[in-house]
Amino acid sequence: MPVNGDRWSQLANVGVTVNLVLLVEDDADSANATKLVLEHHGMSVKIAKDGGQAQSFFVMQKPDFVILDLILPGESGFEICDRLKHSDDTIPILIFSAIDSDESRALAKRVGADEYLTKPVEAEQLIATIRQVAEAVWSKARQDDTKESSDRIRFTCICGKRFRVSTAHKGRSMICPQCGEPMTVPG
Repeated sequence: MPVNGDRWSQLANVGVTVNLVLLVEDDADSANATKLVLEHHGMSVKIAKDGGQAQSFFVMQKPDFVILDLILPGESGFEICDRLKHSDDTIPILIFSAIDSDESRALAKRVGADEYLTKPVEAEQLIATIRQVAEAVWSKARQDDTKESSDRIRFTCICGKRFRVSTAHKGRSMICPQCGEPMTVPG
């Protein structure tokens, strides 16, 4: 897996492409209709029906993009969005819900959602929004990577969780908050 800087430079050279989308939707008809639209535009789609499935897929396969409904069994899309963004804030998340309220939009923004679309929406608008959001999030991540100072150490746990720590932590032991795996800060 390339380091972040390599990933962003590759994207900058070829433009933004969304290949793998995680669609978190418990309504089978809505999930299948959205999946067909995305696949028609060359994207591979994995469907998760709840937060547990979404988290498992997110950690194991790192999608390029997440589309997230708000009303799901067990926990809300807001909770899932918050957890996924804390895990990796460079993956764009689009809230795609039938709920159309200013309060929902504000809460979605607070938990890290990058955009909010209300169902139903035309296929062209969905695809255009995905591309716009991906470009904006990936451009921001690339800028953040280039601004990062040289007094930071970057490393990744075996579970995929990424860390940036001060060089003062070089050689220290820590436990990954995501998977509980012990590790040593490289130096």
